[in-house]
Amino acid sequence: MSKAYVALGSNLHHPTHQVLKAFDELDAMPRTKTLRKSSLYRTAPVGYDNQPEFINAVVALETTLSPEELLSYLLAIENLHGRQRPFPNAPRALDLDLLLYDNLQLQTADLVIPHPRMHARGFVLLPLAEIAPDLHIPGPTLSQQTIAALAETCKDQGVTKISP
Repeated sequence: MSKAYVALGSNLHHPTHQVLKAFDELDAMPRTKTLRKSSLYRTAPVGYDNQPEFINAVVALETTLSPEELLSYLLAIENLHGRQRPFPNAPRALDLDLLLYDNLQLQTADLVIPHPRMHARGFVLLPLAEIAPDLHIPGPTLSQQTIAALAETCKDQGVTKISP
């Protein structure tokens, strides 16, 4: 069994509902079990400011799916929610990002693990620190810092915990 961490985000079509429904859909994936779910967080948009606030969370999964199979399921769930990609950082019904998969470092045309921007994003690090504070991002640059320490550097990014 492998452990994977997935970030969830939504700012369209009742975002809280979108994220809560996605929790259930992740839990229903084959050969996969949800280990922990973070609280929900309200987040100011990043990259494209003219859009509603986001609801974000992170989930820890135990799975026998390969990273590529897991990504395929994540994309299918996004599609069920009507995900469209008109431009980078556009508003979205649901965004699912595979952040980490064991200690794997992988770079293909379709998938980069660890997620390349997770270390600087409060909307990822704060919920991840809630469920896995002692986790480290694999690789030479960030592996010396825990997720909790990295999250401390992102507390001024407009991320607010809204549910237990």
